Amino acid sequence: MSCTISVSLSGAHAFSDFAREWQNRMGETFALAPYSRATVAGFGARSRGFRLRDMMFNRFANTAALRTKGPRVGADDHVRLWIVHRGAWHVKEPGGTEHTVPAGRFLLQAGRLSHFAATPHSSVQVLVLPAAEIRHQRGTTGSGPADTAELRLLTAHATMVSRMADDLGPAGIDAARSTLAELARAAVRTGLDDVEPSLAPALAQAARDLADRRLTDPALSPTALARELNVSVRTLQRAFATEGQPLSAYIRTRRLAEARRALIAPHRRTTIAEIAVRWQFADSSHFVRAFRSRYGQTPTDYAATAAPETDSR
Repeated sequence: MSCTISVSLSGAHAFSDFAREWQNRMGETFALAPYSRATVAGFGARSRGFRLRDMMFNRFANTAALRTKGPRVGADDHVRLWIVHRGAWHVKEPGGTEHTVPAGRFLLQAGRLSHFAATPHSSVQVLVLPAAEIRHQRGTTGSGPADTAELRLLTAHATMVSRMADDLGPAGIDAARSTLAELARAAVRTGLDDVEPSLAPALAQAARDLADRRLTDPALSPTALARELNVSVRTLQRAFATEGQPLSAYIRTRRLAEARRALIAPHRRTTIAEIAVRWQFADSSHFVRAFRSRYGQTPTDYAATAAPETDSR
C-alpha cells in the first residue's frame, strides 16, 4: 500500500480538516497524535508526505506553536527520525528527559513518547519506520547534524517518492521502501554503501539538489559534489550514467536555463557579458556558442524575440 498527503491549511477549521485528511491518507498505523486545546485553536500548517506500507515520511511546517497532550504518543515498535530545518522541536520519552532538536540537527528516537512540541514557524521532516529496520533499541536516542551526505540522500529519495507514490505498483513500492530503509540505516551509522545500485537514483537527485543551489559558484564540479555527498567521483558519475546525462552536462544545462531566464527578466539591465560571468561561462564568446548550440539562437536574438511575449503576460 502507498498513498500521499499534500495540504496547506489555516483558519478556524484547519485542524479538523487536517486530522480528517491525515486519517484518510495515513490510516491507523500512523494515527495523528492528540493535541492540546491551545494548539488546535491556532493551528495552521503545510504537510506533504507519503506512506509506503509500514513506513511514513512527512515534511511539515507549522505557523503556531504545537504540543501534544499525551499521555503516550506513537508505537513501541516504531523509530522516528526528526530532521529540523527551521525553529525547534521538543521530544520527551516517558519518564525521561526532554530532547530539544534545533534547526540544523536531527534526532533519532525509538518507542513511545510522552509528548512532542514545536516552536512557531518550525519546519521538520519526519520519517517513521519499524524499529527492526535499523535495530535501534527502545528508549534510546541519537542525534547529529542534519546536513550529512546520508541525510541529504534520504531526503532526496523521499522527495522523489512523494511525487510518484500514488502511481507506484507493488514492485515499485517494495523498491522505494527498501531504499528508504537503507538510507535510514546509513543516516544512523553515518556511512553509505556507495556501491549499492538501488541508491543511484537518490544519489543523483541529491547531487542535482546541491548543484541547483550552487549554480553561480565557480567551484561547482562533479568532484566538489562527490566530496559533499561523501562518495567517490566514479560512484557519482555511475549514478548519473543510468539517466543518460553526465553530471557535468546537467550543470551546464541548468546554467544555460538560468541564463536564458536572465535574458528576458523584466527591466533587465545586465549585459550579456555580465550574464555569462554570473553563470560561470569562460567569456561571452563561449556563452554565445553554448547558448546557440542549446537553443538554436544567439542570446541577443533570443532576448529580442522572447522579451515581447514575456512583457505581455
